[in-house]
Amino acid sequence: MATAEHPPARSTELPLEPEMHALVKSVYDQKPHGLVSVGNAIGSVVLDGQHPRGWWIGFLAGFALLQILGVAVAWLFYWGTGVWGLNVPTAWGFAIVNFVWWIGIGHAGTLISAVLLLLHQKWRTSINRFSEAMTIFAVMCAGVFPLIHMGRPWFAYWMYPFPNVAGVYPQFRSPLAWDVYAVTTYFTVSLVFWYLGLVPDLAALRDDAKKRWQRVVYGLLALGWRGSAIHWRRYEKVYLILGGISTPLVLSVHTVVSFDFAVSIVPLWHATIFPPFFVAGAIYSGFAMVVAIAIPVRKWYKLEDFFTDHHLDICGKVMLATGFLVTYGYFAEIWMAWYGHSLYEWGTTLERVFGRYGWSYWCLIGFNCVIPLTLLWSKRVRRSAFWLEVNCVCVLIGMWFERYVIVITLTREYLPSAWGQYAPTVWDYATMIGSVGLFLFLFFLFLRYLPMISITEMRELLPKKQGGGGGHSIMENAP
Repeated sequence: MATAEHPPARSTELPLEPEMHALVKSVYDQKPHGLVSVGNAIGSVVLDGQHPRGWWIGFLAGFALLQILGVAVAWLFYWGTGVWGLNVPTAWGFAIVNFVWWIGIGHAGTLISAVLLLLHQKWRTSINRFSEAMTIFAVMCAGVFPLIHMGRPWFAYWMYPFPNVAGVYPQFRSPLAWDVYAVTTYFTVSLVFWYLGLVPDLAALRDDAKKRWQRVVYGLLALGWRGSAIHWRRYEKVYLILGGISTPLVLSVHTVVSFDFAVSIVPLWHATIFPPFFVAGAIYSGFAMVVAIAIPVRKWYKLEDFFTDHHLDICGKVMLATGFLVTYGYFAEIWMAWYGHSLYEWGTTLERVFGRYGWSYWCLIGFNCVIPLTLLWSKRVRRSAFWLEVNCVCVLIGMWFERYVIVITLTREYLPSAWGQYAPTVWDYATMIGSVGLFLFLFFLFLRYLPMISITEMRELLPKKQGGGGGHSIMENAP
């Protein structure tokens, strides 16, 4: 009988012939991985409740930073948005900088899960689960900023069209309204896609759990999964459909976010290159966050068997490609401002590069272009956990400065009478740091209670006579 532990049509009764199978050797005990060992290696992290010191450090750090966010938001609600450094030329400030940054980080989860699923890229299996979780948590962090930036977040439901006696409806021609629908759709589809992939693993945790509360909770979340043939058939069909639905979201969501700037008449914002430029930057920062999280997590939990240096190499190549696209976007902005002979475009460009906030522009170029695109050419760097971690942190810092340059540096536009300057307050920084705490807090809770790697899909990579689906090996030298 088929069970959640052993999917149907995956026979484990055939004689084992190690010389004919590309078995994955464990880094620590040199034992071959099979259906049971894969489930034990991943599921025991959740069921045993024994977590390394790194998990406690990350969780407590996230919890501490979350308290800073709570204090900052409480102070904001008491005094209003005047506690931030907002003014007339820079009316958006850190809130929109952080919003666009977090939305970009959330892009890699959908790309890895949906797009690479449709392209039959098996290497996604090792990182798709926690990258999907990262997407959900990053979008949640992003959604906080527009709400608190409104000043009256209890009226947030006015952004949705619903019948009301006042006859007040959203301005459908405003890209700020499009943001609401795009981000809400992105979050909903990503959440359903993530949860659907979890169902077989939740059933496996339910069957292996020793504690009663674990059997009850994971049993409820598993939705009655028994691993029958009809269950697997429906699961694979719906999972593929959701992958097809999610794929356009990779391009559409950050494209809509770029419309916040591109449809305006502000110098250097009114540009058709913004949609592809924003999408490339989102994938760039998203992969950087995935790798930056995966490297310490695989070390803490001794999961080098499943997330190998080969995966690091592939992620480094994706970052290298998207980094060049982002660098091309920076060059195109300067070129079009000069070639277009627009006084305001070129003057704003010079102000951005050499003006009061010029330091932020050169930080952007250094962290986003010079350091990563110099180091990532080396295969040794891409396969080095330390140097790739350094590159990823540089990219995350650089992409934040990119948003800072776009939003903050435009303190001088057309009329000198409207010129000004922007200086963030301690509450701007507290809210930004607190959002990082919210992300870490949620992510480390996810590591504690849910499998960070898909048990089901990892078993699919085993040879057929080992009960898998015959996918390519997850060894370091996999093709």
